Amino acid sequence: MGILEKISEIEKEIARTQKNKATEYHLGLLKAKLAKYRAQLLEPSKSASSKGEGFDVMKSGDARVALIGFPSVGKSTFLSLMTSTASEAASYEFTTLTCIPGVIEYKGANIQLLDLPGIIEGAAQGKGRGRQVIAVARTADVVIMMLDATKGEVQRSLLEKELESVGIRLNKHKPNIYFKPKKGGGISFNSTVTLTQCSEKLVQLILHEYKIFNAEVLFREDCSPDEFIDVIVGNRVYMPCLYVYNKIDQISMEEVDRLARKPNSVVISCGMKLNLDYLLEMLWEYLALTCIYTKKRGQRPDFSDAIILRKGASVEHVCHRIHRSLASQFKYALVWGTSTKYSPQRVGLTHTMEHEDVIQIVKK
Repeated sequence: MGILEKISEIEKEIARTQKNKATEYHLGLLKAKLAKYRAQLLEPSKSASSKGEGFDVMKSGDARVALIGFPSVGKSTFLSLMTSTASEAASYEFTTLTCIPGVIEYKGANIQLLDLPGIIEGAAQGKGRGRQVIAVARTADVVIMMLDATKGEVQRSLLEKELESVGIRLNKHKPNIYFKPKKGGGISFNSTVTLTQCSEKLVQLILHEYKIFNAEVLFREDCSPDEFIDVIVGNRVYMPCLYVYNKIDQISMEEVDRLARKPNSVVISCGMKLNLDYLLEMLWEYLALTCIYTKKRGQRPDFSDAIILRKGASVEHVCHRIHRSLASQFKYALVWGTSTKYSPQRVGLTHTMEHEDVIQIVKK
């Protein structure tokens, strides 16, 4: 029996099993086995395969956004509208067969946008070019899930299922569980909260399934068995996702309003160029980027060339971005902007910068 058959058997068994107190251990074990087989499925085959066309694109710019969706939802049209890159768009499916990069220039930042080939059902098992598409998506900072507004609900649940099965967790945070395998001493289990979904016995069963017999486990929040398995496996990617419903010109106003009110969702029409500005604003928020401007002593700030950093970056991060030796020669910095109580404020390396602050660094 191959891995795909084993996965399908376990999925059927989980679907058949009623969820109650008596079956929670059985379900927990099945989920652990399922995660194990899926991990094996994603590992590249050991046999020397013929060299194919390169698929991944070198990371460039200040952030990376992956466009994921079923064939013919408008990904290539969106890339052509947003960037200067022309991606072939046609009314038939699978027009795009490889990864096409483009760059969005917005608020002084260069955002790399990757138009990935359409995902089909069963992509996680390698159908289409599913595995390669998903591998590239794992390297992105934000995922834009492009959906057809006329059949968005079906597409959304299928895509979420495909991404979930390969360890991409959308709009979720990492479970707050401390887990450390040890050389000996058995399994020590503790929790700082009341657990309603996991018990000590279930945790031990799952660990034994992974052949871990000595470990320290501390639950800091009430997590499910699935989240605990994610912590053990350790290769899960947690990333923000924007659900973009395209082709809103083909549905009623009531339906547009309903879709627009869903969390993490934006409605657009690439054909009629509707609401694209708002989508860019939302994307900027999800990327959590800040622009920092520099200033030389006695001169005006240089607003033409911003330093792009992640939200929460400190003066030290700015120093490293300018030159790696600057932090060691740092004396103090003068900062103008919303992160200060008064302008200019004299600050040290640990001061947190905010969007559109101006900084002047003084060396020793």
